[in-house]
Amino acid sequence: MGSQARTPAVEPAVLAVISVGGGIGAVMRYLVGLRWPSQPNQVPWSTFAINVVGCFSIGILMVLITEVWVAHRLLRPFLGVGLLGGFTTFSTYSLEIRRLLESGAAIEALGYLGGTVAASLVAVWLGMGVARLSAGTTRPRRRGGRQ
Repeated sequence: MGSQARTPAVEPAVLAVISVGGGIGAVMRYLVGLRWPSQPNQVPWSTFAINVVGCFSIGILMVLITEVWVAHRLLRPFLGVGLLGGFTTFSTYSLEIRRLLESGAAIEALGYLGGTVAASLVAVWLGMGVARLSAGTTRPRRRGGRQ
């Protein structure tokens, strides 16, 4: 048989830290939803806050592990992919937009749709700025070691 394209193997340690981080993040999201339930026909503020806080956190994390620290190889998969990936939620966001539209709250749905994207992008930018300011760096470290 000819050569077949192979998917690179993922290390078990990487899968383990992503799984643990994802479980923790999902439980955190669930607990926020219990404490701050969404009301029918209204913007689901808890999901909005979860996604914005997650984006702010990923902005901080990416600066710290790429520009400030020499991070352990499992830190990014654990925190970025696992914990923050499990905490934030695009699927719930999408479902809630659909529910708002179906209930006749089109203005709320469109505001939530655009507002979440805009606020999340601003949150990443702010998180990166806060991390750089706190670390005393002003610009990204260039690849290849020179700044």
